[in-house]
Amino acid sequence: MSSAWSAEQLDDLPMLNDVRQRGVEISRLETFCDAAFAFAVTLLVIGGDGIPNSYAELILALKGIPAFAASFALITGFWWSHRTWSRQYGLEDSQTTVISLVFVFVMLIYVYPLKMVFSAFAGWASGGRLPTEFVMSDPRDILGIFAVYGIGFAIQTGLLALLHIRVLKVAAALQLNEVERLRTSQQVTQHLVLGATGIVSAVCAWTLPPQIGVYAGFLYMILPVAMPLLAARYNRKVRKLQDESNGD
Repeated sequence: MSSAWSAEQLDDLPMLNDVRQRGVEISRLETFCDAAFAFAVTLLVIGGDGIPNSYAELILALKGIPAFAASFALITGFWWSHRTWSRQYGLEDSQTTVISLVFVFVMLIYVYPLKMVFSAFAGWASGGRLPTEFVMSDPRDILGIFAVYGIGFAIQTGLLALLHIRVLKVAAALQLNEVERLRTSQQVTQHLVLGATGIVSAVCAWTLPPQIGVYAGFLYMILPVAMPLLAARYNRKVRKLQDESNGD
């Protein structure tokens, strides 16, 4: 765990989303996680048939860009969340090390259903004009992939929630002020909501009839609405806390 900070050192630290950046030094664990996520991204690329050797193969490869872009965005989103956590708290103890290693382990497995889901969705949304690497032998295959994807998504977001829960448990040692604790609680809540969405989607895909369960993936579309509303709620709490502090 990070050593105690003096008041002067805390005041000199840069701020991100109302949280002082205690992770001023890049640890070996963070470096390992960065390398593992970079490898996960390469798996998205090298999973194909190799470098195109004709114009037709090049065009076919380019049609796979939407699925690759969506997969890349989600992987980098998880990486950014872990990086932000590392920068904000600079916390590295036995518990956070184990959680981070499990986080990386799951990502290296999760990359495969991730690519299959977005590849299948791109093919479906384009009416077959975009290629898909997902071959169905049974109509329920896509439901199984949605279920595996949802479980992986829930595990990843749940692990991020655990990292922030650990921070709250050692908040006194990290010298978090009330606003920082509130922002950390916000991250816990947001990641739990994300995880719950993945679980509900997986259960729907696994249990509902195929004609209904195929829409389980669309449950994630509530997140672009739910996340800003949740953030706005916490922003109001932070402003109220800051106003009370300034009033004192």
